[in-house]
Amino acid sequence: GARLSMTIGLSVVLISSVVGTAFGLIAGYFRAADNVIMRFMDGMMAFPDILLAIALMASLGPSVINVIIALGVVYTPRVARVVRSATLSIRETEYVEAAQAVGVAPAAILLRHILPNAVSPIIVQATFTFANSVLAEASLSFLGVGVPPYVPSWGMMLSSARSYMVQAPWMMIYPGLAIVITVLGLNLLGDGLRYMLDPRLRNL
Repeated sequence: GARLSMTIGLSVVLISSVVGTAFGLIAGYFRAADNVIMRFMDGMMAFPDILLAIALMASLGPSVINVIIALGVVYTPRVARVVRSATLSIRETEYVEAAQAVGVAPAAILLRHILPNAVSPIIVQATFTFANSVLAEASLSFLGVGVPPYVPSWGMMLSSARSYMVQAPWMMIYPGLAIVITVLGLNLLGDGLRYMLDPRLRNL
């Protein structure tokens, strides 16, 4: 169960970070693309995470790859909004304006000047996405719309143990504790990285 959760969590982080960063950079730098991209992202964020993931899994079918795709789609808008916010502030700095004045191409400005300065919020968001992905995968498997039944999963273990809650409560306790400890640890890691990477919070 731990191997599956870590694999899915890491894969979702990679997909959502790459796609969300690309959308966020484009939306934050190009004003014409901002409304189109972010309205689409806002429309996706209007749905609760688990409901959107269930709807995607219902159309894709149960498999590990489809869980990764569904959760990657669900968490991409959150990364995009974080990157867009950072891009909007970095775009107004003097070194970006100087690069624009000497005729540097927009792609070069995004990759050389804006993206390196937006790495910190992306890393912090990635840790929270990792934690949410582990929890979401367990929820989907518990509801029976995640990975197939033959694949070991913490959520599937909890679902199977419901019939034995009275006779063997430890069948639910240990997978539940594994989920709680993993999600809590990842959230604490995200908080620690946020305080370490943000000098404004470091002195509080």
